[in-house]
Amino acid sequence: MPLTGARGSVVLFALVSVLLLAGAGAWLLGSPDLAVYPWAAATALGLVVSSVTTIGALRRRRPSVDVIAVLALAGSLAVGEALAGAVVAVMLASGQLLDARATARARRELGLLVARAPRTARRVQDGSVVEVPVDQVRRGDRVLVGTGEVVGVDGRLCGATTLDESALTGEPRPVERGVGEDVRSGVVVSGAPVELLATSLAGESTYAGVVRLVEQAQAGSAPLVRTADRFAVMFVPLTLLLAAAAWAWSGDPVRAVAVLVVATPCPLLLAAPIAVMSGLSRAARLGVVIKGGGALEQLAAGQVVLFDKTGTLTQGRPVVSDVVTAGPGTDPDETLRLAASLDQVSPHVMAGAIVSAATARGLALTLPTQVHEEHGYGLHGTVEGRAVRIGKAAWAHGAGAAPVWVLRARRRADLDGSLTVFVAVDGRPAAVLLLDDPVRADAPRMVRALREVGFERVVLLTGDRTETARSVGRLVGVDEVLAERDPAAKLAAVGAEGRDRVTVMVGDGVNDAPALAAADVGVALAARGATASSEAADVVLVVDRIDALADAVLVARRSRTIALQAAGVGMGLSLVAMVVAAAGLLAPAAGALVQEVVDVLAIAIALRALLPGRVHTVQLDQADRDTTARLRLQHDVVSGVVERLRSTADALTDATTDLAPARAVLAELEAVLLPHERAEEADLLPVLARAVGTTQATVGLSRTHAEVEHQVATLRRLLSRELPGPGDPHEAAVDGPHGRDLDAEDVVEVRGLLYGLYAVLRLHEAQEEEEVFSLVHPTRATP
Repeated sequence: MPLTGARGSVVLFALVSVLLLAGAGAWLLGSPDLAVYPWAAATALGLVVSSVTTIGALRRRRPSVDVIAVLALAGSLAVGEALAGAVVAVMLASGQLLDARATARARRELGLLVARAPRTARRVQDGSVVEVPVDQVRRGDRVLVGTGEVVGVDGRLCGATTLDESALTGEPRPVERGVGEDVRSGVVVSGAPVELLATSLAGESTYAGVVRLVEQAQAGSAPLVRTADRFAVMFVPLTLLLAAAAWAWSGDPVRAVAVLVVATPCPLLLAAPIAVMSGLSRAARLGVVIKGGGALEQLAAGQVVLFDKTGTLTQGRPVVSDVVTAGPGTDPDETLRLAASLDQVSPHVMAGAIVSAATARGLALTLPTQVHEEHGYGLHGTVEGRAVRIGKAAWAHGAGAAPVWVLRARRRADLDGSLTVFVAVDGRPAAVLLLDDPVRADAPRMVRALREVGFERVVLLTGDRTETARSVGRLVGVDEVLAERDPAAKLAAVGAEGRDRVTVMVGDGVNDAPALAAADVGVALAARGATASSEAADVVLVVDRIDALADAVLVARRSRTIALQAAGVGMGLSLVAMVVAAAGLLAPAAGALVQEVVDVLAIAIALRALLPGRVHTVQLDQADRDTTARLRLQHDVVSGVVERLRSTADALTDATTDLAPARAVLAELEAVLLPHERAEEADLLPVLARAVGTTQATVGLSRTHAEVEHQVATLRRLLSRELPGPGDPHEAAVDGPHGRDLDAEDVVEVRGLLYGLYAVLRLHEAQEEEEVFSLVHPTRATP
């Protein structure tokens, strides 16, 4: 039944219901002749509405089964079955009303986002605050956002505050954000007013992209809905034949009217759209915008999924992975603190990574002065009276041959595929910051989840280097890696994969747009801002979680199944009722009531798609979330200790090497790392066991904790034992409280222990990020 709009549906339902009740009242009061008039009026009103919608469908050359409703209503008037006609009219009106309400509910989740779109921003300039249209904010502007206000542009915080991110993520709990952290437009400042440094234009921000997506995400006629419509049209000749046969066999036209009354295929026509719209609503609550019912059904049918790499399977933004210092006399944390303090005023993406790394380690930043940026080279300024330079090597460190430690850092960067940022303090080289684009912690779990829901093949399709792509592919578990592909080659790859299977392409960049458009379903990540890929895609993730895709597939498949169930049950019961009516066992009035019951049952089955179903999202109670968040903060601090293991091992070259740095690292391991590992064993692993429902999931992590304890104990014995003196192999010689320096063979063993411990801890960190900490990601949506 075509929709007449929310208001029209309410008015129609109210009128026919009042007329039906008025006739019933007259009949109960002993005036059956008077009751016929309101019933006949309701029938006539339903006949007019059905005739209008039927004529409209014919003009659009679309198949329609409203002709059955027209015949049923007209027949009811012709044979004097006004009560049956009135019940049919109420049935039609109630179907339209339920359909309109389901549509409104499905779109409400997204409509709320549009209504909250900020229009103005308060820009800080020349020591004062000026309110300007949000479109006038430029990158690098400082913007003041008050308590309760919506953030208008993407930016980087200049102070700490509390944010309500529920509008974008579904996360109901306020989130604490610190200096240097990135925030997305659309979140609400629920804590103290805060300034932020704009990193995007309003039109390119996250919230603007969401608004555009909402405008596109109107549920069109899905393939399942169109199939249902065509299938329902088959009922027209079947119904007419059965009605004619019943009339001819019995000679009673009332039987033909009864068949027409129960034959109206409302269950099929209403159930499919309602289930599809309900699925769109459920997906939206998970942070996934699906642009119409057709995209939802194609997503449910997906067999092959292709992923871009950068920003899709990886985080898409640099993260500081190590701080390589000039020597033992340079404190890596202090160097990072000075660099991050200077970078606070820069909107550059690498500056954000450096600031985030410093705040994650709990380092106190101060505002720099006399800051000047040399575009393409770097930034220099004064921090606490010290001259700090950040940028390219020759610009930061000066001309001349690079020191050995810089060459070593560059070699590491080349091997790891890292970016380098050089730091000089007071005119002297201080450190090299290594920045990586790490794999998303939730990516491997997402790939496993897609396989569980029925995807047969997973492909990594990227323009990046083969070695880097293969490394990422191994980590996330894809079937094939197609690297060094330009947009045209990506397009060809999607076409090849989609020759005989339904393809889903996932990407986030401009170069992904052609492939997204060519795939059966294009999925774009838009949590960090709108791109051309968002416009070309059929499905858009507005939460910064790639595993939301697996949940969206589950929602799509469940919605399609429910739509078919509702239609099957409804049409099956209608067929039975038609046969019973043709046999003369069901009067028109009773048949109308039976059809109404069938309609309500079919719609109720379809509305199940609005209820929460199975998703891969793991739910933790508040106590477990707090425990995980606390240990996650400690995890960031411990990462600095882990980085120093490798740099310390790099400095061990021969038997004359000073072992003081190695002993200092050992002290940090015992004072910082081991207590953290023991806290995880006692508090974090039980959280994981409760989340996944089995203690087997904790076995690997627990074994790693034991291995770390063993390796640290071995290092302690090696660095603190008394060794034989040179004069007498059986005589102990002690040089200071730690024993004398070790010989070359022992230095090699110390270096091996440090490298081994570094490798174990880096793997352990990755496992914890993937298996535990990603469960309470700040952008996780609540289903």
